[in-house]
Amino acid sequence: MAELHQAPTSLCCCRKSLPVSGGPFAGDKQPSASPGPRVSRGPLVDVASVSNFRCFQLCHLHLDLKLNFAVKEMSGWLVLDLVPVQPAVCTLVLDSHPSLLIHSIDCKVPEDGQEAPVSLTYRVDPFTDYGSSLSISLPSGTVKPGRRIQITIRYTTTDGPAIWWLDSELTCGQSCPLVFTQGHSVCNRSFFPCFDTPAVKSTYTAAVRVPEGMTVLMSASQSSYSKQDRIFHFSMEFPVPSYLVALVAGQLEHADLGPRSRVWAEPCLLSCAVKKLGGSVEHWLDVAEDLFGPYLWGRCDIVFLPPCFPIVAMENPCLTFIIASIMESSEFLLIDVIHEIAHGWFGNAVTNATWEEMWLSEGLATYAQRRITTEAYGEPSPGDGPDWCQYWFTSVQKSLASVNPSTLMNLFTYEKGFCFVSYLSELSGDCRHFDHFLRDYILEFKFKSVVAQDLIDYFLRYFPELQDAAVTQREGLEFERWLSGCGPPPFEPDLSAGATLIGPVQDLCKLWGSSAPPDRQAVTPFDLSTWSTFQVVLFLDRMLDHSPLSHEVMGSLSGSYSSLFDGLNAEVQIRWLQLVVRNTFYPDLPRIRTFLHKHTSRMYTVPLYEDLVAGVMKCIAVEIFYQTQQRLHPNLRRTLQQILFPSSSVTANQNSPVPPTVAHPLPSSSPTPAATATASAAGTTATVSLRDVNVSA
Repeated sequence: MAELHQAPTSLCCCRKSLPVSGGPFAGDKQPSASPGPRVSRGPLVDVASVSNFRCFQLCHLHLDLKLNFAVKEMSGWLVLDLVPVQPAVCTLVLDSHPSLLIHSIDCKVPEDGQEAPVSLTYRVDPFTDYGSSLSISLPSGTVKPGRRIQITIRYTTTDGPAIWWLDSELTCGQSCPLVFTQGHSVCNRSFFPCFDTPAVKSTYTAAVRVPEGMTVLMSASQSSYSKQDRIFHFSMEFPVPSYLVALVAGQLEHADLGPRSRVWAEPCLLSCAVKKLGGSVEHWLDVAEDLFGPYLWGRCDIVFLPPCFPIVAMENPCLTFIIASIMESSEFLLIDVIHEIAHGWFGNAVTNATWEEMWLSEGLATYAQRRITTEAYGEPSPGDGPDWCQYWFTSVQKSLASVNPSTLMNLFTYEKGFCFVSYLSELSGDCRHFDHFLRDYILEFKFKSVVAQDLIDYFLRYFPELQDAAVTQREGLEFERWLSGCGPPPFEPDLSAGATLIGPVQDLCKLWGSSAPPDRQAVTPFDLSTWSTFQVVLFLDRMLDHSPLSHEVMGSLSGSYSSLFDGLNAEVQIRWLQLVVRNTFYPDLPRIRTFLHKHTSRMYTVPLYEDLVAGVMKCIAVEIFYQTQQRLHPNLRRTLQQILFPSSSVTANQNSPVPPTVAHPLPSSSPTPAATATASAAGTTATVSLRDVNVSA
């Protein structure tokens, strides 16, 4: 989890208001559940976008691309169908990235019947370390409010953060290269120039050319393939924000799971994926529809990606991306897939209008995920509930001043947001009543982007008796305190149903929490081999909280459990290895080497390298990096170089060419053990509100 710092709420020069017309943004429309006065609100901002999206309605975008695996480039063009919504607009400003090579830009006005497009001048300027601005001069006299224009941008992608080219040896089958894109949250500006803000949604189409024998998938509602031209065609008929446009191409095969669900994977993984998912996806969709209304996207397909996929899963509409290593744990696979399904309603259909209010997607999706699991399987387990201490010191909303929104995917976004949504459910009087509210909330705002006040206004209009009772101002539970306050959540959902599973974890933690190892007879009744993955993870999380531990305790823990952990999934192993590193327990160093040689995903490697560097084991981290760098994706390699060599010339962002692999003499692999254990590498969590959070990358 990234370190949190308190930051001022003052506006920076790049803050811009959100659209009030001409786009699928809900801020200009009041909920219609019941009459009531309109709440006056000031202009909203999206600091992460330099674009002038307020000036236009984006009706549609089209991508026409050729994928070149030999040079790792995508080349082609982008067509934007735009309608100006403000007078005297002479410039179109898009979010872009230094890794995009712009070749030419032209403009057509379809209603004029002109055949030849007009060539336009443009300028690229710096914006932030995660993007740049592309300013396009529009032809004078032809751009008028309400008059559609078509902007065509011919470009080539190079080494940007959204596009992950994998050589054959980085794939699961190691026989064919693969490429995928990951747009969340502000990365797709390195895929194509765009209004890279969740406030803007549009439909899109795409035509993609690839070498023979490869399959292309996109987050689209319809697709087809022209064998003669080797072109894959895609169409997304529902409006989506730019970050949800996603692509994967490689040697992929599929199997149908049900009438609207299909699993895709490399051939060597497909049978395992089918076995793990079976008919569950259709069942989970049915349960979700019973709770929240019809699934709006048609298809609900899943593609399993190689181990270097940087996150667990991504809720791309119609096509969820998920890391293949999650199949090691059926429990984690279940929760993660259900969470992505929940995003079909919360996050994809109704989207947070700015990244400062990401909890509107993740908090609601987490609540929906737990409602689905409860309806499908009964009361929640301890692993399917909040981990309170991790997010007490943050608020639901965050300030993005000078911060890359991609660094804000922390537990509080999910869990404290979940607590607030659970409080709203409690106020409604019954979870079934709240299910109906959420169903109507989706109907009201589907395919739009919203802010927190839209949700709150609609809630109060839906339950007028709560508005009459002034529930927003209840002492200690004020809505403003929820959104902006620090400290523990004012309301904690009742998770007592999981006490029978949490209890043994707490009892075992007490035994191991002292300065000396517990008596072996005392721990014998606790058989971790019979525990669920979530129980083991919770136990290790609590032991990390107890760190530093004595060398004797670490030795006893290792002797009791390390062999068991070796056979469990990566979520368990990384927690044990972080415990090893933070307590400088050298006897288990071989396990760290084995883990980092096997796992090449950012979510597993970066936390472990950060812990190694923060303590006295940096030389070991450097050695392992030199041994494994050829197998790391260039994006990850660059990140690890920054962690290991922060004063080097390697840039922290994605703007420079891929740094060459390093071939230095290896440092000593047998340092002297430290006399005392190192402190937790996670750092000290500051007391920060949800509206005033700055996150260091």
